[in-house]
Amino acid sequence: MDAHYDQVMKARAQAGQGTRLYFGYSTILDRPSFEEWRAQHGYDFFNLPQGELAEGVDLGLVYDFPSRWWGGRVAGLADAAGQSVFGRLFEIREDDWPIIQHKEGFVTGACVEREVQVKVGGQVVKATAFTTNPSRASVDGPVSERFVEALVRGAKAAGLPESYVQGLGKKG
Repeated sequence: MDAHYDQVMKARAQAGQGTRLYFGYSTILDRPSFEEWRAQHGYDFFNLPQGELAEGVDLGLVYDFPSRWWGGRVAGLADAAGQSVFGRLFEIREDDWPIIQHKEGFVTGACVEREVQVKVGGQVVKATAFTTNPSRASVDGPVSERFVEALVRGAKAAGLPESYVQGLGKKG
């Protein structure tokens, strides 16, 4: 566990009873990595739902966050008319939302929440995604190869379109 565990647990205790739609497009889709993170941080009780295949519309990936942990830049979202980012749409209980915030880096200020439009099951819905905090964005340094490997591994495991998955290895 780390210093953020108590903060997350306090937020969980104060959360409402509803649910939130979460668009996960990054390494959270790599289940083994997520489960390792979950165990390291004391959240073994939390299970990420299966989610549904989803397409974030008018979005692109941008490698704009230098991560010491990943050893290079990792991906966030950018507005990009006509482009798509694929991921999974999860329905998360409000009392579990602080765990997602912790995983995504919101708790540390590395990222911010943003609303996105997501196509799922023939409909377009609004969901929350996480992207680089603009005050922490930078394109200095290399893209993390280890991050891209986890991104590709997670995308394959999540059943994202093969043409999209193949393009992930060429980003940066």
